[in-house]
Amino acid sequence: MRTSVRSVHEQLSFADVDGGAALFGEVPSRYDDISLFDATLVVVDLETTGGSPVDDRITEIGAVKVRGGEVIGEFATLVDPGMPIPPQIVSLTGITEAMVHDAPRDSEAFLSFLEFARGSILVAHNARFDMGFLRRCAERLHVRWPFPAPLCTVTLARRILSRDEAPSVRLSALAELFDVTVRPTHRALDDARATVEVLHRLLERVGNQGVRTVRELASYRSESASRLAAKRHLGESLPTRPGVYLFRGPTDEVLYVGTAVNLRRRVMSYFSGTDPRRRMSEMVRLATRVDHVECAHGLEAGVRELRLLAAHAPAYNRRSTQPRRGWWLVLSTERFPRLKVSRSPTDQSVGPFSDRMVAASVGDLISVGAGLRTCATTGRGATHHWCRPDSSGRMIGGCRAASPVPVTLTEYAGRVMKARAVMLGDCGDIVERAIAEVSRLATAEMFESAARQRDRTAAMIDTLARCQRLRALCVVAELVVARPHDGGGWELGVIRHGQLASAGLARRGVPPMPVVEALVAGAQTVNPGVGPLCGAPPEEAALIYRWITEPGARIVSASQPLTLPAHGAARRLDWSRLAREARR
Repeated sequence: MRTSVRSVHEQLSFADVDGGAALFGEVPSRYDDISLFDATLVVVDLETTGGSPVDDRITEIGAVKVRGGEVIGEFATLVDPGMPIPPQIVSLTGITEAMVHDAPRDSEAFLSFLEFARGSILVAHNARFDMGFLRRCAERLHVRWPFPAPLCTVTLARRILSRDEAPSVRLSALAELFDVTVRPTHRALDDARATVEVLHRLLERVGNQGVRTVRELASYRSESASRLAAKRHLGESLPTRPGVYLFRGPTDEVLYVGTAVNLRRRVMSYFSGTDPRRRMSEMVRLATRVDHVECAHGLEAGVRELRLLAAHAPAYNRRSTQPRRGWWLVLSTERFPRLKVSRSPTDQSVGPFSDRMVAASVGDLISVGAGLRTCATTGRGATHHWCRPDSSGRMIGGCRAASPVPVTLTEYAGRVMKARAVMLGDCGDIVERAIAEVSRLATAEMFESAARQRDRTAAMIDTLARCQRLRALCVVAELVVARPHDGGGWELGVIRHGQLASAGLARRGVPPMPVVEALVAGAQTVNPGVGPLCGAPPEEAALIYRWITEPGARIVSASQPLTLPAHGAARRLDWSRLAREARR
């Protein structure tokens, strides 16, 4: 397929390329005050072999030239990319290697497009993508880029349409919203035609708001976005270092807490009006001040964020505002103990769980494996436990300790010891029995029961492994860890009983050990509390564990070894991962 152009022009050759403005017509480097009615716009769409302008190539160019709301020309050509077209791209676009075999190479197609678009302003849906490929062609041909900044219908849609009206600004979603006559098909000309209609519908929305020129359109912001932009001064004085930021409201209340690698850049992004979360726009409109805390590195910022969330419970944060609110499996203090779901952990507990039903399900599996009762019938002064099974051997009332003969206090104590061992990390036997039960049910073709058992077993493995990891960290009185810093040097953390006691940064060229010694000397005192995590908030301990186990991290010193149970649940994490994948 050769180039198809519905406008009369002379084909360019490489000899014509001199990089001068005269070749392409006089095109302003900025919009000036060009009337939208008089402006010549070329709406362009590309199909490519992939998403990288450097590594991938164009397979099709489609463009529509419009002026005053009328189509005055179209341009379409397949392009030989000079490289294989990946199967997923063929499936998406329908463009095969056979179709582009006789098509022009990108250099020839690009020059033809330049002639078609001379003197115009380019428009594209997600202009950064299309312009990236077109500019790359210009660079390879050593041709000066002759166009002013393009108009992007993604950006315009985000500024003109409300989130309620247009939750998505994908071309297909906008085409559906505006009920355009040409729907996008992942072919360049069809998509360019659809983009033209979307552009015209967007222009209709702002025509009665005094938007008359290309410059006014490019700089247009809705009233809501303008109110957000008016708050930019709140973030202009922030540093460019990592840390935590706090948006405060009219009565100095904390509205929102977040972390950032670059405080100024992150906070300024809230005033652009591009955040899809409606509550964030509402929060910014209420904000009167932005406070910040500079941090040595990402771990310190993450920990400080968690602590500030717990302290202030900001109205516009949805996560981590109640870090100690979870469910735990604990052994009751009854004469014949059983596993109970509780808000308060003891030293021998499993958790935390975010879902009470999941906690109860895992508790049931452990009760089955250890032989603990799940009934509430044994009295305070009982000398034995006896829940009789029915004639078929099934447990009456569902008690997991049902047996044909009474269970004495001494015999039951052995079962309790087994459950305690599981909670402390020796869970290999119970985990293997639960996995074997999945296989038995599947072999018996009881597939629904097998699936339920699989999901419960995976939840048990994941929770036990997580609890064992965090317990191993939290029992260590002091742990000093160093991790390479992106800019050179070392990120340093002093961890005591699963909590960050101090943090610092030894920059490139600075001896790290004196910094470590100063951090240890000034570190916060942490007294271990009750529970398997020694009082550490689970989210903070989990954040620290991830940080100290990432590639490159080194233990500088430890008051005792950081060890996991030899027969812990971590050995079966691969099984639980496969079980979760099977559920999808």
